[in-house]
This record gives sequence, structure tokens and C-alpha cells, in this order.
Amino acid sequence: MSQHRPFLESALRCGFAPGIVAKWGRGDPSTTEALGHAAVAPAMAVTEDTWFDLASLTKPLATGVLSILAFRSGELTPETSVGEVLRETHGTPIADVTVSQLLTHTSGLPAWLPLYCLAEGRTRDVPQRLGEIGLEYAPGTKVVYSCIGYVTLGLMLSRVSGQKLDALFSELVLAPMNLLGELGFRPDPSVHPLSGGAAEPRVELAAVSDIGLDPAWIPATGLGLPDDGNARFLGGISGNAGLFGTARGVFRVTREFLTPGGTILAPNEANDATSCHTPGLQQARGFGWQLAASPGCSAGPALSERAFGHTGFTGVSVWADPTQSGVFVLLSNRNHPSQRQVDLHPLRRRFHALASQSL
Repeated sequence: MSQHRPFLESALRCGFAPGIVAKWGRGDPSTTEALGHAAVAPAMAVTEDTWFDLASLTKPLATGVLSILAFRSGELTPETSVGEVLRETHGTPIADVTVSQLLTHTSGLPAWLPLYCLAEGRTRDVPQRLGEIGLEYAPGTKVVYSCIGYVTLGLMLSRVSGQKLDALFSELVLAPMNLLGELGFRPDPSVHPLSGGAAEPRVELAAVSDIGLDPAWIPATGLGLPDDGNARFLGGISGNAGLFGTARGVFRVTREFLTPGGTILAPNEANDATSCHTPGLQQARGFGWQLAASPGCSAGPALSERAFGHTGFTGVSVWADPTQSGVFVLLSNRNHPSQRQVDLHPLRRRFHALASQSL
């Protein structure tokens, strides 16, 4: 038993989540600890093969990677505007927002809106409705974490490639990396052991009601469906959320960003994506990634300011530190069986400290 297991067991006893998988290391071999329950009724144990709802880890691992590959192919550039791709937005505030601003959360778009309400359940209307959303600040002047921005970017990637985001991700990332059994959108519960999610979207119910919209538009939840309502509305395939997978899969794709690169990313691409593109603003952001130089982030003092990472609402996180060549994955099902506002930052920071010491 590693020294980390008692720490993780104590986290379960304290109610952080029913189950946890932690994975860390520099490559192969790496260390993995899996404990607790993937589901509570009926009880099902967590294993290294458990697929978790990766929530906003979708942003760097799928949408961010696909954006970099689109830069390489010339289908997009960092300066491509939304209006150049989503013609429905011509003449609207969002039309001049660039891919770089979407990637770095400096687009001016709001953090969240229930697109399923705005489009009244019609997915085909989403690009037009995005054009009707006003900007909350001048693009490029501040960082406001925006799921709406990544929904937009996902739609752009799908439009320029002529493929749905899940097929594009499978073709360009999962197949070349031999990860088709580790990550994916719309997972089949009969094929993959899935961690349980929330039985009811309590947070969205409250948020939709607070802004005076009809909560009847909120898409139903279910096993294999993402916790995020906009992603459920878009068929489980969105730029902001919808990716599921194992700690192994998260570990492998994150390692692509540690130079000298890996199977699909070149060193210059990895360096650019994990460099600060928001100098002087309140958060340090790369392409898809938050950087550890951001005040108050979940990296903690054990990781250097060069570290990059991301968290997800379902209780997941991944960080990587180039100075240690280390990757630190912590997946949990915090929202099972119901959504809870549990602060996981202390758990993540302590995990990074213990895991860094063991490298």
C-alpha cells in the first residue's frame, strides 16, 4: 500500500466523493490508486477501468487538442473569427471574437447560459442563438471562464471539419494514440464501467429558475450522459463538456503537452498551448489550460508556476508540471448520487504535494 492510500481513504470518509481514482508519474510506469464506489445503489467498486464524467476536462483534452490540430492543418488559425465559420452570427457581437479568445476565456461571452432554453430545445438553432448573446466585456480585456465560449469553439471545429466532434476526436486523437478504449463521448454503459452521476440536475434547476427561464427545457439526466445540461442538449457531444474516460486516458493525453511532445503534438505546439496568452490579466491561461501562476488555483505550492491543469464540476482534475515532468490525475464522482458543492481544492493541493514527493 502506498503512502497515498490512507490520505485518499480519509477523503472518502470525510465525504468528498463516493469514489476516487488517482494516477501520477512521469510516464510508464506510473502509480494508480482506485478506491471507493463508482455507484452506491447498487454498490459498484471503483477500479482503474472505471470511466468518469470528465466534465470540463473536455476543454483542454478534446477541444484544445483539436484546435491545435486545426491550426496545423490550416482549417483554423488563432485569429479566425467566429463569424468566418458560423455564418449565422454575421453582424452580431460574437462574430469578431477569435479562436484564441475562445481558447483563453477572454471572449467577452458570459460564463454560462442554458442554451437549451434559449433555443427552445432545437439544436439547429444554437449558432443563431449564440449570435444573439451580448458580450459582457470587451474581448481580450479580462479572463472570465466561459463554457459558452467552448460550446462555440466546438461548433466551429465541427463546421470546418465536416464531422461531429466525437468522430473528429476519435479519428485524430484516440485512434493514433490507441486510446479508443480509454476515452470518448457518449459512452455505452454496456461496454464501459461508468461512474454514477447525479440523479437530478439540482444546480441547473436553480440556475435556470434564477434567471427566469423555464426549467422544463433542461434535458434529462442518465447513466452515460454528461452532467452538463448544454452538453446533454447537444447530444452528449460539446466543446465544453461531454468527454468520459479513465485516469489512464486523461494521463496519456495530458502527457502530450510535456515536451518533447508525444504521439500527436509537436514540441512547439505543446509549448505554445501551455504558455501564458493572457499576460497582465487576472488569470494565466494557455490554450485550454489554466496555468499554475493563476492566484488561488488548485495546483497548490507543490507544483511550479510552469504547471498547467484543469478541473471539472463532477470532481475531476488533472495537472502537469514541466519542471518535474510529472502528471497528476485525480478523478472522483463528487456529484453522485446528488450534486454537492464540495470544495475539492484542499484535497487536490494535498494530493499534488504527496504525489510530487514520490516522483
